[in-house]
Amino acid sequence: MTIELSRPYRGTGVDAAAAAARRVIDGLVRAGDISGADLAGITDRLNTIADELDATAPDLRERLVDMWRGDDVTRHDAVAGSENPIAPPLEYTALPDGSIEAVTVLGLPYQGPPECVHGGVSALILDHTLGVANGWAGVSGMTAELVLRYHHLTPLFEPLTIRARQVSVEGSKIRTVGSISAGGRECVTAEGLFIAKFKPRPR
Repeated sequence: MTIELSRPYRGTGVDAAAAAARRVIDGLVRAGDISGADLAGITDRLNTIADELDATAPDLRERLVDMWRGDDVTRHDAVAGSENPIAPPLEYTALPDGSIEAVTVLGLPYQGPPECVHGGVSALILDHTLGVANGWAGVSGMTAELVLRYHHLTPLFEPLTIRARQVSVEGSKIRTVGSISAGGRECVTAEGLFIAKFKPRPR
């Protein structure tokens, strides 16, 4: 059986629309009020799109069941979800030592300090990546504790390497570590404690 670390981008449907929405989000943050763009016209067009989506959206429960259908990796999460316009999204690769890795470049929508990644975004990315590493290792669960250490500012606009690996399983307790690096230097490291239990998926 092949285990997926993340779902591949399909290039059609909601994946493609989410990718376009990412471009819009990035463009709006970059443009601000100092651009020459017709922001009033853009606002009207975006509201028209939102109205169409609202008018055609299924019942929330139906969409939740659709999001969580099956038992494999989902497409909607906020870090690696190709259906989610706020996700970078990350694409993970398995390494020979049992760890996983993703490389990404984050832009202005993820900014905290000037030209640097928001610390909360780093926490979001590492929490999810540690969870994916647990799934890859074969024993996963829900986050009980996440300890982060911020060693250096994490830069925007530069390739970031995100890594994680499971280090131990004792009963229901799973311990996992990870990091975000730039230019070969660790910017943020994480230690996570997970409990081997899950909330049932909507059916």
